Amino acid sequence: MSASDKQMSDFESRRRFLKGAGLVAMASTGIATGAATTALAEVAAGAPHRLASGRGVEDFYGAHQAGIVTPQQRSSYFAAFDLTTGKREDVIAVLKAWTDAAARMARGQAVSSAAAVVSAPSPKQGQTDEYQAEQAPASSVDSGETEGLSAERLTITFGFGASLFSKDGHDRFGLATRRPEALIDLPEFAGDRLVDAQTGGDLSVQACADDPQVAFHAMRQLARLADGVVQIRWVQAGFLPNTAKGETPRNLMGFKDGTHNPPVTDSPAMARCVWAGDEGPGWMRGGSYAVFRRIRIALEHWDRMSVAFQEQTIGRSKVSGAPLGKTKEFDQADFSASDKDGNLVIPENSHLRLASAVNSGTEILRRGYSYNDGVSFVAERWPPWRQGLEYDAGLFFVCYQRDPRTGFVKLFERMAKLDMLNQFVTHVGGGLFACPGGIAPGEYIGQRLFT
Repeated sequence: MSASDKQMSDFESRRRFLKGAGLVAMASTGIATGAATTALAEVAAGAPHRLASGRGVEDFYGAHQAGIVTPQQRSSYFAAFDLTTGKREDVIAVLKAWTDAAARMARGQAVSSAAAVVSAPSPKQGQTDEYQAEQAPASSVDSGETEGLSAERLTITFGFGASLFSKDGHDRFGLATRRPEALIDLPEFAGDRLVDAQTGGDLSVQACADDPQVAFHAMRQLARLADGVVQIRWVQAGFLPNTAKGETPRNLMGFKDGTHNPPVTDSPAMARCVWAGDEGPGWMRGGSYAVFRRIRIALEHWDRMSVAFQEQTIGRSKVSGAPLGKTKEFDQADFSASDKDGNLVIPENSHLRLASAVNSGTEILRRGYSYNDGVSFVAERWPPWRQGLEYDAGLFFVCYQRDPRTGFVKLFERMAKLDMLNQFVTHVGGGLFACPGGIAPGEYIGQRLFT
């Protein structure tokens, strides 16, 4: 049998299979191209995974979304999505499907859909209906790569970007008047080099888990369920080291990162600086505002610096994590201390001094991850201005706050201008998203916004 004959035979075999399954007829009659509202609402129960253990489950439901004050997991997968529909009911259908799927995956269960393909593509010239049906099956099930794994403390946190409410002056979904005042357009900070393809988005989703495959699997399923209504705008994977319980993780610069976060177990502190209250719209009560920033670190440049210079830049000891002049990581920094020559022990433009809540009068909850995306071509912004391949690696900065105007913006305006660390870091992407409050079983994420 010739290669062409074998290819035709294989195609006929697939065609017979499709006919037997009824998919050819469905494609030709348009059943496989049902409206997004119907398709996304039909998320089936699905068979549960075989759990490796009963541990590792974070509750999806509650007064607040999981993944904000949840003890930080080791892996993160973030995605910003753009909506490709102009129909409000399509957006609601996506959020309903995502809510159901997220709740199942948080329990370690599989996700399946009776009609995950929202719309089959139009046949191209020379392609048969049978070929189209083969490429766009009418049903789809969980991709299965987490079969046998536990939930690994998976959390999925959803957010709404400013462009969901209006875009280019157009009220796309009748939500323009419901945009919170705190959901501002972030100002352009000194040194920003934001890439449009890695910035913004209508919807944000962050999946965090103690296993990177579990986190990525969650995002993959959500994208599959909403195919045809949303498209991925940008993504970022992140990781943390496997540190001992209670120990502050180190970032790629070798320093402990997040020492003076407000404790997530301190409910009054969280109410004060993280959770939105009565000052905004009712649908945001109990929610929080998330700032994401993709910060590339010039690790090659940093590695050429002496440890003493690195410590002056950060304002902390590299090994112990203690503020300069102190011995323990959690010692209170003394910003007035001077050495024998009258120089400030913690330099005036050190990262610690500028980032400190004591000096800025603001608090945010940091929840960032390191990232490593290989190498890419770079023209350095600093002497000796070398060009060539350098690590595309750094910090995926994440912070939650009650109001970004008095949180991240107030804090970072000074840092962007004065921080010694700026000679090693460049902000290349990110966004601000309003993460609504938590939900009860039977509700869907963002329901109070749409009703």
